[in-house]
Amino acid sequence: MSRLSSDLAEFRKVFSKARHIAILTGAGVSAESGVPTFRGPGGYWRKWQAQDLATPEAFSRDPSRVWEFYHYRRELMLTKSPNPAHLAIAECEARLNKQGRSVVVITQNIDELHLRAGSKHVLEIHGSLFKTRCVSCGNVAVNRNSPICPALEGKGAPDPNTSDAKIPVDKLPRCEEQGCNGLLRPNVVWFGEALDPDVLMQVEKELEMCDLCLVVGTSSIVYPAAMFAPQVAARGVPVAEFNMETTPATMRFAFHFEGQCGKMLPPPWSATRTKSSDGPVGDGRGRHPQPPAHPIPKKHLVTSGMPRFTHKLPGLMLLYLKSGSDGPVSSLYFYCGIFSGG
Repeated sequence: MSRLSSDLAEFRKVFSKARHIAILTGAGVSAESGVPTFRGPGGYWRKWQAQDLATPEAFSRDPSRVWEFYHYRRELMLTKSPNPAHLAIAECEARLNKQGRSVVVITQNIDELHLRAGSKHVLEIHGSLFKTRCVSCGNVAVNRNSPICPALEGKGAPDPNTSDAKIPVDKLPRCEEQGCNGLLRPNVVWFGEALDPDVLMQVEKELEMCDLCLVVGTSSIVYPAAMFAPQVAARGVPVAEFNMETTPATMRFAFHFEGQCGKMLPPPWSATRTKSSDGPVGDGRGRHPQPPAHPIPKKHLVTSGMPRFTHKLPGLMLLYLKSGSDGPVSSLYFYCGIFSGG
């Protein structure tokens, strides 16, 4: 399509013909479940920003503090539930699978709410809060214990006046593999770490196969995930964005629907009334967004001593936007899986 559209009827036609749909999700989806993003004003845990804690160096310096932060996140997520957007995506996958069509969810979120909603084909590019990795033997294991270890029970309060627990290293989560007992860390991607090449290989395969892409609740400013949908659009595949506002990538897409994800992504049964309505249903009043005032100048897209994004995804590490008066943002960090999403 030659111009951005908020025409729901036209989108339904495109949706009804798609055989392999890729759905890219970010923090906006989980925020509607009350999940904090730890970004922007007030985005602190105690007196630290997330990027102060989510690095290998921070974990090496003070594993107790870092584990308190992640323990707080884990315990908080146990109180949250999938919202209508998660459920609509899961129901869409189940319904289309019965028609011989496929849906894959490629998520920046680490909260597992897509899985809890019933989605089966989920690629978690930034890892999971509920998996651990041993720093000694490398074993990755699912761990939903609450608390994850006795020493962390009741710890992790986010109040800035809370003192660090200073838990001895030997009392922090330990590996249960026979003969190991190594220190565990959350199995999420931290600043300065590469994304899992196996996961990225799967993402590349899905993006090459898809004939429709939905971008749901993501700011499109976290790299490399922010390049996924534009990459798909560049080869002529329709991309539909569902978000609370426009993003730097909006004008590259065929469709934009503005509003809460849980409202814009409908109950699936409403999409099965007729063949022509085999797709997301909203209020039909999506507004035509204006182009971003400041396109992203190439000089502001930089690496942190790492290779640039190319069409080959394996080996990618973080990309971020450099501060600049003529850029669309003053500062941007790649959150590396510690937040809910993009």
